[in-house]
Amino acid sequence: MAATTAFSDLRHEIAGVPILDIARRFGTPTFIYESALIQQRIDDLRAFDTIRYAQKANSNLAVLDLVRRHGVLVDAVSAGEIGRARAAGYVPAGDPPPIVYTADIFDHESLDLVVEQGIHVNCGSPDMIAQYGERAPGREITLRINPGFGHGHSQKTNTGGEQSKHGIWHDQVGDCLALAARHGLKIAGLHMHIGSGTDLEHLSQVCGALERVALTIGTTITTISAGGGLPTPYRTTDQTVDIAAYYELWDATRRRLQAAFGHPVRLEIEPGRYLVAESGYLVAEIRAVKRMGSNTFYLLDAGFNNLARPILYGAYHPMSIAPADGATDRDRQAVVVGGPLCESGDIFTQTDGGVVGSRMLPIAKVGDFLVIERAGAYGFTMGSNYNSKPMAAEVMIDPNGNTHLVRSRQTFEDLIRGESIPAVDAKSPSL
Repeated sequence: MAATTAFSDLRHEIAGVPILDIARRFGTPTFIYESALIQQRIDDLRAFDTIRYAQKANSNLAVLDLVRRHGVLVDAVSAGEIGRARAAGYVPAGDPPPIVYTADIFDHESLDLVVEQGIHVNCGSPDMIAQYGERAPGREITLRINPGFGHGHSQKTNTGGEQSKHGIWHDQVGDCLALAARHGLKIAGLHMHIGSGTDLEHLSQVCGALERVALTIGTTITTISAGGGLPTPYRTTDQTVDIAAYYELWDATRRRLQAAFGHPVRLEIEPGRYLVAESGYLVAEIRAVKRMGSNTFYLLDAGFNNLARPILYGAYHPMSIAPADGATDRDRQAVVVGGPLCESGDIFTQTDGGVVGSRMLPIAKVGDFLVIERAGAYGFTMGSNYNSKPMAAEVMIDPNGNTHLVRSRQTFEDLIRGESIPAVDAKSPSL
């Protein structure tokens, strides 16, 4: 484990591009992604046989295209994510599967898609095995197993244990083997994921749990997945995971299984947040500076409709000020940072449980910009139109410093598209 570098709370550029230029050109709020940082995080994981991106973290087509061009395969959790993967250039089938559908249920549309397009399925419930087997007998599947324990940076991101809905409970494996056999399904892979933002100690426990299940299933296993959950440092005190040590743990597990089975076993890892979180910035304009008793508030034109992590589980994001006058030094003060929404919880500086906190930031005024950093994961993908606010624009900066608009800001016409007012029957009472 190694300490991260310190964050600066006064920022003038992102990847060499002036923030003021970005704001003037694209408006605010806008998400900015550094493609070079995504590439760097991909390279961190090259020791694994397969890197499979959990696109729920950030499913912009430009991000999907970027990771695809760097040899990363993709995970999809919905019919919409399958469609996104296809639109970004992924083909439906191959060895290893370019797209894997991972879920705890099939809705009707997703079941139709995986059957018709031959997309590999990672089953998270016995019912999925039965429903898929009835439609596509004889195919290969992967099982997502809940090992009975979990861990994460928040209870809401914990995906293991009996309070989690995810995966097949570990002592139901025998029943699932019989169910798969009844439909002629071959269990070719195993997947475990215990939570997002966990640590090496808890991640390492998954190795032993998965190995035990693999030996129970037997020689049909050709792929094991370490899942995701690699932590991202958000604070100066946060630690980074020793990727080499983590790989060695999984490689040792893989080698033992290969010896037991007498054939090669492919080792996958499924990062989401790890690949994209550090690359992302949410740039917003400060539109009001308010004194409320002992508190000073910076109120932005971005709210939890743009970045929901703080209100969902008290997530911490580093923040910086981009002065509109280009100042290189300012005094600091304790401030509460909030958004424009008519909701008391629209606060970016809160802790788990909704406790409002403050942050030491440079003194700012209306027209300055605030940058919420490490916002590349679960930002736009969790966005909403609450208060009829349009979804933010998204911009990608390539390694040459060129900026690309990869999603236009929503318009009012976008907001009401698909809505309609019923025709009024003259005999009906007025509303």
